[in-house]
Amino acid sequence: MISRLERKFGRFAVPNLTLILIVGQVAAFVLGQRDPQIWERLVLVPSKVLDGEVYRLVSFLILPPGTALLWAFFFWYLFYLMGTALEQYWGTFRFNVFLLIGYVATVAASFISPEAPAGNGFLQGSVFLAFAYLNPNFELMLAFILPVKIKWFALLTWAFFVLTIVFGDWPERLSAMAGTLNFFLFFGSEIFGRARSGQRFMASQAKRFGQKPPEFFHKCYSCGLTDADDPSMDFRYCSKCSGDLCYCSEHLRSHEHVLDSNIEDA
Repeated sequence: MISRLERKFGRFAVPNLTLILIVGQVAAFVLGQRDPQIWERLVLVPSKVLDGEVYRLVSFLILPPGTALLWAFFFWYLFYLMGTALEQYWGTFRFNVFLLIGYVATVAASFISPEAPAGNGFLQGSVFLAFAYLNPNFELMLAFILPVKIKWFALLTWAFFVLTIVFGDWPERLSAMAGTLNFFLFFGSEIFGRARSGQRFMASQAKRFGQKPPEFFHKCYSCGLTDADDPSMDFRYCSKCSGDLCYCSEHLRSHEHVLDSNIEDA
């Protein structure tokens, strides 16, 4: 489906969208240092959109990640790294679609609670989750010292999303669910397929290990004694008999050799 859309609308794709968003956030960060109320005017508040402040439908995308410069710089670095990696992996159009789905879902969810403010945190979080899903072993330097694989940070992020959905108020729940809609639309079928494959593998392993073990391994061709009947008995195979015939130590030397090629099991 996306391939058909790309053939039809691919020329409208916006390249370097990650960089565009970061430049907008940097500008908002600088202006907010002089007038912090600017940030409040960028937040998506549906009731104010309905009152005529339509620009909020777009302005919330350039909300900076915080007021601390070091944290903001670190965030922008990671967002640029991950966003450009996804654009290179998917192509410009598909990356645009990924962000567009998250954007539309976030805006739609915000209008369910018109008075509640909405930001871009969950939408940008979906970029992180997508990158971590595709590159689970990518390492980040924790405190610039300890290398930690990004999949562990992704698990913490998922835990935060789940806790928000379970324990947050309804605007927060809706924002968290909207922020992951694009992720599940892009990766849901693959995740479901892996889960089904894992279930089939576990079922086959359970069936394999659940099979009844053989009652014995060795059985004397002459007397029928098995190693289950007498675990201390020594069993040997006769090299002069036709077929692989096993005998207990009592009959190994006293039995008559069987030379018929058609031997029925005892």
